[in-house]
Amino acid sequence: MTHTATPAAATPPASPAAPPKSRTAERSLARRALARPEIGALVAAVGVYLFFFAVAPTFRQADSFATVLYQASTMGIMALAVSLLMIGGEFDLSAGVAVTSSALAASMLSFQLTTNVWVGVLVALLVSLTVGLINGLLLIKTGLPSFLVSLASFLMLQGANLAITKLLTGNVATDSISDMDGFDQAKSLFAAEIDIFGVDVKITVLWWLLFAAVATWVLLRTKFGNWIFAAGGSKESARAVGVPVNLTKIALFMTVGFAAWFVGMHLLFEYNTVQAGEGVGNEFYYIIAAVIGGCLLTGGYGSAIGAVLGAFIFGMVNQGIVYANWNPDWFKFFVGVMLLLATLVNLWVRRQAARR
Repeated sequence: MTHTATPAAATPPASPAAPPKSRTAERSLARRALARPEIGALVAAVGVYLFFFAVAPTFRQADSFATVLYQASTMGIMALAVSLLMIGGEFDLSAGVAVTSSALAASMLSFQLTTNVWVGVLVALLVSLTVGLINGLLLIKTGLPSFLVSLASFLMLQGANLAITKLLTGNVATDSISDMDGFDQAKSLFAAEIDIFGVDVKITVLWWLLFAAVATWVLLRTKFGNWIFAAGGSKESARAVGVPVNLTKIALFMTVGFAAWFVGMHLLFEYNTVQAGEGVGNEFYYIIAAVIGGCLLTGGYGSAIGAVLGAFIFGMVNQGIVYANWNPDWFKFFVGVMLLLATLVNLWVRRQAARR
């Protein structure tokens, strides 16, 4: 009897070994980290902090750091609103003088009419929101670039600040309102100091962090946040998928108006009086802080956390130069260096993220 050998069952070719999960997870985590717009600002903030920590002994003290945070907060509140607007693809060159306009409106209305200061505060809010609304409507109705629209608003507000202040007060500064009804209550909201572990911290620091948390939630967790990114990325594509681009841009300009009102109220109740010529040039610092934080000038990219870091860098440099006993005239030089380096770092980070 012959035995027929049955052929062995064909075995499938061995599949290539899958890469270890841990390595894949590490790559994925690194890619997500590099894709974040604020990563460049975080690196810069750490570098600036370590630099002044090393060269300026006063910088290391807790009360000095509280001053740094205060400087960062007054700029940071505005930088948050400006960064949202830039993510939406627009600029507001009137943001700096708009802060002064809101403070002047509240101060002069309260003093001239001898009313409770809260009346001036509320009217100033309406004025600031109206300025933002007008900027947005002009942008939509005329089709002009926001650079030109807001530049016109900047010039008009600057002229009105000086002319109206001189007309009503006979001076370039408002009268003190520190003895008027409601002043103490308003000061406790906009300009109070809070003791935190034995260190006096300005309340604007807490407001700044709160606004940053709200802005981050809006951008990352709400439909309006998606609208902001879409409107800044491509208006035509956003409209094609049903995004209300015009409404979004108007709302963003009004958000800048709200921030200008809030910072203006802080300045008013911190110093009791307002100089009509203040605020000119600050709009560029707000934009620079947003750019350092990762916002693109072309829109559609950026984060609120990046704007916080950008303002924090400003605060550290502004005060760090003083604590190091350097000539404060170097401040703008450092601002230029920071802008250039941050832009280059953000560009490198985005390229690295695209390669992974």
